Amino acid sequence: MSSASPDAPILFFDSGLGGLTVLGPTRALLPTAPIVYAADYAGLPYGQKSEAELASRVPALLGRLVERYQPRLAVIACNTASTIALPHIRAALDLPIVGTVPAIKPAAALSKSGVIGVLGTEATVRQPYVEDLSRRFAADQCVLRHGSPELVTAAETKLHGGIVDQAVVARAVAGLREQPQGAAMDVLVLACTHFPLLEAELQRELGDSVTMIDGAEGISRRVAHLTEGSVWPDRAPPGIAVFTRSAGRPPPPLATLAPYGIGSIETI
Repeated sequence: MSSASPDAPILFFDSGLGGLTVLGPTRALLPTAPIVYAADYAGLPYGQKSEAELASRVPALLGRLVERYQPRLAVIACNTASTIALPHIRAALDLPIVGTVPAIKPAAALSKSGVIGVLGTEATVRQPYVEDLSRRFAADQCVLRHGSPELVTAAETKLHGGIVDQAVVARAVAGLREQPQGAAMDVLVLACTHFPLLEAELQRELGDSVTMIDGAEGISRRVAHLTEGSVWPDRAPPGIAVFTRSAGRPPPPLATLAPYGIGSIETI
């Protein structure tokens, strides 16, 4: 990695704004790293798309972004895209790729009741990859899964300055709690990068007896490790946020993105 130009950015990719929850801790570890944050608003929400569609769409779009911004590394800051399209992305792109996977392993170590919830998009929670993680790391525990496309919309609404409907959050939590053994759930895996944006709203429904966990810190440490020895600018340049054009979904105000080091917005 040390041979890359200091100006070569880290590319963060998500269907929407959820990947900001990964960008935040990465910037804390690599404060002067150039950043490009890409959101596929034209394809949002990913959780309701077919596996075949995402396996085709995501590598093609990332190819355009890599050609345009010449990143040193790409972070797929989206559980759905990672669990479905990661092998296709790695086959298509000649640069290091960091994916996002549900934090089932640390959740299993944390749970005392032996009942873990996995809350993600519909597409993520149905993936065999999630079943495999559960079998490998939580074989002696009960892993409940629930998909909530409504929560993705709620998180986007919140970052656009709107009000979150708490009933939406309550329905998502009920989707886990109402399953057999759901009342004993004491750890909840946020298996969508959008969902930590709703941490306060989710905790209100879960109560103090449930601990939430996500993979953002682990991803940021992985990025720092892969870029160890890199030459970075002395000062952080303003980051770029790029959105695929969507007639019904304009990009958020720049003020929403500024705390993450974003200084300009582009559309493609």
